[in-house]
Amino acid sequence: MRSSVKQVLKAAIGLAAVTGFALSPAHAAEKKDFKVAWSIYVGWMPWGYAADSGIVKKWADKYGINIEVKQFNDYVESINQYTAGSFDAVTVTNMDALSIPAAGGVDTTAVIVGDFSNGNDAVILKGKDKLADIKGQNVNLVEFSVSHYLLARGLESIGLAEKDLKVVNTSDADMAAAYKTPDVTSVVTWKPIVSTILESPDAKKVFDSSQIPGEIIDLMVVNTGVLKDNPKFAKALAGIWYETLATMKDGTKSKEAMAKASGTDLKGFDEQLATTKLFADPKDAVAFTTGKDLKTTTERVSKFLFEKSLLGKDAKSDGAIGVEFPDKTVFGDKANVKFRYDATFMKEAEDGKL
Repeated sequence: MRSSVKQVLKAAIGLAAVTGFALSPAHAAEKKDFKVAWSIYVGWMPWGYAADSGIVKKWADKYGINIEVKQFNDYVESINQYTAGSFDAVTVTNMDALSIPAAGGVDTTAVIVGDFSNGNDAVILKGKDKLADIKGQNVNLVEFSVSHYLLARGLESIGLAEKDLKVVNTSDADMAAAYKTPDVTSVVTWKPIVSTILESPDAKKVFDSSQIPGEIIDLMVVNTGVLKDNPKFAKALAGIWYETLATMKDGTKSKEAMAKASGTDLKGFDEQLATTKLFADPKDAVAFTTGKDLKTTTERVSKFLFEKSLLGKDAKSDGAIGVEFPDKTVFGDKANVKFRYDATFMKEAEDGKL
């Protein structure tokens, strides 16, 4: 799901240049046809089920529009396509939304805050059971991903820094196999890879995202220009999302379908859900999105991205990209707001007004 941010950003901007799509807020007139991109991850599986079960069509019909929901096996490519303007919306983490489309100049709005990682992402050591034991080790992770951010937050919690170890960029596809080799003693990754690695008797989880709750967030974002001209699209997305999550409460049929689509069984899917804080109730999503902790998290994430040179080549500070919150306050440059959190449609769902 979550791959190298620097790789994505370069590819996305390059693709945008090739297609001639301007990396700026789209000024799209009202339209009828919309495209949504999503990729495999426990918190995003409801989108695939919604498309297959007819829930997407139901809500699109209600608002007199058409919505195509396309699955990407490659998270990188889904963001590339959104950034280039081929899709109106995409599932993405808060960190990647800020560093990729927003940093590339595409004004982007989070209309659904779906969940946050509450243990899905973890630091694992081989034969050691304390995070402090990571000092001096080579640490295998997907560079510039949320794993890199998790490591930074973990190190910060015990007074260490990245200079106290060496990061080894490793593809998520290779992580489980890499752990089995003698030279690899420390990894940072996400589920289901975490679960696979922890099956090894010598694997010890020493830090995970439940220790930084609410910082690794999974979103549905929409191009701000498209959203402004087509609020019905966001209304439909909210309706689709919350109706689909309701099916997960009522029984196992939808969860079994999601589990199969993600390459696991119901037990494996439930294990991933157990470490995912899924906002099934829109009231909880609204409270989270309008709470002060989101502002603190945004500052932390922006600082990390700036330190890794991921806010754009011209960024002079961690506030180079303005981030607007539901109360219209802004972190960073108010003249360069490119990322926004909008609780409007989640609130309408909460109030039964969709």
